[in-house]
Amino acid sequence: MRFSIETEKEMPANNSAQQVTKDALKEAPGRALTMSTVAFAVCFAVWTIFSIIGIGIKDELSLSETQFGLLIGLPILVGSLARMPLGIWTDRKGGRLVFTLTMLAAALATFMLSFAETYQQVLIAAMGVGLAGGSFAVGVAYISRFFASEKQGTALGIFGIGNIGAAATGFIAPFIFTAFGWDAVAQIWAVLLAVMAGIFWFTTADDPVIRAQKAGEHRQRGSFLSELEPLKSVQVWRFAFYYFFVFGAFVALALWLPRYLIEVYGFDIKTAGMVAAIYSVPASLFRAYGGALSDRVGARTVMYWTFAVSTVALLVLSFPPTEYKVLTSNGPLAFHFEISPAIFIPTLFVLGFFMSLGKAAVYKHIPIYYPENVGAVGGLVGMIGGLGGFILPLAFGWMFETTGMWTSCFMLLFLIVVTSFAWMIAAVRNLERSQQLQPT
Repeated sequence: MRFSIETEKEMPANNSAQQVTKDALKEAPGRALTMSTVAFAVCFAVWTIFSIIGIGIKDELSLSETQFGLLIGLPILVGSLARMPLGIWTDRKGGRLVFTLTMLAAALATFMLSFAETYQQVLIAAMGVGLAGGSFAVGVAYISRFFASEKQGTALGIFGIGNIGAAATGFIAPFIFTAFGWDAVAQIWAVLLAVMAGIFWFTTADDPVIRAQKAGEHRQRGSFLSELEPLKSVQVWRFAFYYFFVFGAFVALALWLPRYLIEVYGFDIKTAGMVAAIYSVPASLFRAYGGALSDRVGARTVMYWTFAVSTVALLVLSFPPTEYKVLTSNGPLAFHFEISPAIFIPTLFVLGFFMSLGKAAVYKHIPIYYPENVGAVGGLVGMIGGLGGFILPLAFGWMFETTGMWTSCFMLLFLIVVTSFAWMIAAVRNLERSQQLQPT
């Protein structure tokens, strides 16, 4: 009788524990998405910190324009290159662990930056700061495992809202910089990132694949080199080229716009900066819409619209100021044509809107075609896109110096989007013929 009574007391406790576990697992996807998005926003804020404190470092160390350019670009370059290895590591070890360690490493480098006294020391710290940008590939691989394919576009689109962290740095950091100096900005951002790492670790759970591996219910992954096998596919590089345009060109334009508006239209720096901010900030929110739209109508359809509208918009923006002279019986008749700000700015916003939709649509493809290698493939795609943000501003400057035309930057982007569009049409037709086309 005594045994029976003890058993009856223990059973509700066991049922209660099981229920708690089930509830926690149900909540895990939403919590993982929420915390990953917030963590990515903090990472992005740290990744772009040199856009503000770089000015103070330049003055303090008397840097040349070339040295300043390297300082600004180095974290972007490192963050881009880090995306593929971090993505592969996430596939193998899980996003909860890798995301946390990435944030802690970047936080340490950012804090040490405040104690740098030479240009070389600043560059070394900047490379560590760049790791924060690699967190994008970690988040994509981590989140995609929590959601079914019909919801992955929306989830990854929401995660992309974390890009808004750059705006947070742009709006808040200048006040701290002015009041306390650039080193205070670095220390505060470092502490915030470290705190975020702790919060992330204690509020999230391992993804389903890692949980299954720990329980012995999922096969162990092969060698590290085997993770690179999908990168042999031309399709992966095609997705990367799309992202080079929709993300890389977007970032490049955000960096290039203030100077363009000042030089071409005579805007003052405040107005030019405001236009650039209005172009950049909403795009982070539109990316979430692009993810939801990709789930609803298909990522391929969204990409078709992105490339079609971008082609038209860039054709308009590429048109240089032109003088026409017509010879008539009454003498020459001259015409002047150029894109006014009233046309330029709305066209630019339309371009930015569709590029943002395209950013989400590209990543919708990856879990569908490469469900076991989201980290590796997503990391490569993100790396190529990030490199676009580093390379294209340099190309814009070179093209202007070569041609003398400010609109040459849009001419280059026009060639890139036309190539992407043509490549996509040809590839889809080939896949349809071979019946290998997956619904997206």
